[in-house]
Amino acid sequence: MADDESDQGAPDVLIEEDADYRDVALSAQEWASRQFVRCDFTDADLRELVTHGCTFDECDFTRADLGESWHTSSALRSCNFDRTVLTDTVWQGCSLLGSTFVDCRMRPTTLRDTDLTLVGLGGAVLLGCEMSGLRMREANLVDADLTGARLRGADLTGARMRGTTLVDTDLRGAQLDADGLRHATLSGARIDLATAIAYAAANGLVVTDEP
Repeated sequence: MADDESDQGAPDVLIEEDADYRDVALSAQEWASRQFVRCDFTDADLRELVTHGCTFDECDFTRADLGESWHTSSALRSCNFDRTVLTDTVWQGCSLLGSTFVDCRMRPTTLRDTDLTLVGLGGAVLLGCEMSGLRMREANLVDADLTGARLRGADLTGARMRGTTLVDTDLRGAQLDADGLRHATLSGARIDLATAIAYAAANGLVVTDEP
């Protein structure tokens, strides 16, 4: 009886696998605790979508419109965003682990307490975006433009940053390894003393307090 009572108290979770949502119009929807696995949202109208506690695994959002959408505590893992509209989106406490973004419209985008580990953002334009404190370990940021972005306290350990533009970014408290400090463009970036020393060492300078 105890098991039956606990089951009755558990919230229902709607799980959809391999569902076809191509070209559907679902703007201004509110989804909570839904699970999508390998679903196809190609060309779907998802503008102003609100999700809370939802999971999307290996879903395809090619050319979908997610503009002005708001996502809280949702996970979009290993998803494909190709030419997806993501303007004015908000990600709060989400995971985008292993997802790939190609030629997406992403400005302005707000990301708070969101996991971007292993995310593919090569060539992405994220000018002035708020990305402080984000986990971006081993992310692909090759040729990405983060001019003026706020990356304070972000974890960029292991991120691929060849050709990454970090001009005028706020990197205070951020974690960058030697590869990123060598290959990214950091002119005008705000950094703390620890990063300044690491930057010097990564670029072959010898830091000394000897006169």
